[in-house]
Amino acid sequence: MKLFIASDIHGSEHYCRKMLDKFEKGQYDKLILLGDILYHGPRNDLPGLYNPKGVIEMLNNLSDKILCVRGNCDTEVDQMVLNFPIMAEYACIFAGDKNIFLTHGHSIPNTAKQNGNIIISGHTHVPKCEENTDFVHLNPGSVSIPKESSPHSILTFENGVFEWHDIENGEIYKRYEITYEN
Repeated sequence: MKLFIASDIHGSEHYCRKMLDKFEKGQYDKLILLGDILYHGPRNDLPGLYNPKGVIEMLNNLSDKILCVRGNCDTEVDQMVLNFPIMAEYACIFAGDKNIFLTHGHSIPNTAKQNGNIIISGHTHVPKCEENTDFVHLNPGSVSIPKESSPHSILTFENGVFEWHDIENGEIYKRYEITYEN
């Protein structure tokens, strides 16, 4: 299964379009959104071409392909206009013997930080690939408001390999391969 993982669109029609162009060209099976879809939040500047209504329209057209978890800026009002569930605090998917725990990242339960799990979260707007003793923590970065000089980015997963992509130039700038237990 080919997965496309993104976080922190924050209502940017411009960067949502760039993200979806890459999603459509890559013929991915699922678009996983890690929250903070429509609202930019009180601590962030407005992202490029801030237009939540445009983002709503683009994402609703793909609602059958989206798996989403709730971000700290997502609300019940957002759920009223989106045609796919956004209010789950986390989700789990499986790749071989690995549990992949999906969450926004503003609150990661300790139960996810064990047993060789892979945690994928957004929230910080900074790409991450951190191997810990009991788990691996990945972050795709932010689609629209990257921080710490990181690129506008997304994460893909196929055949046990995660790749971070700069959505501005298409460059793959980081890779992580899962090691499966026998």
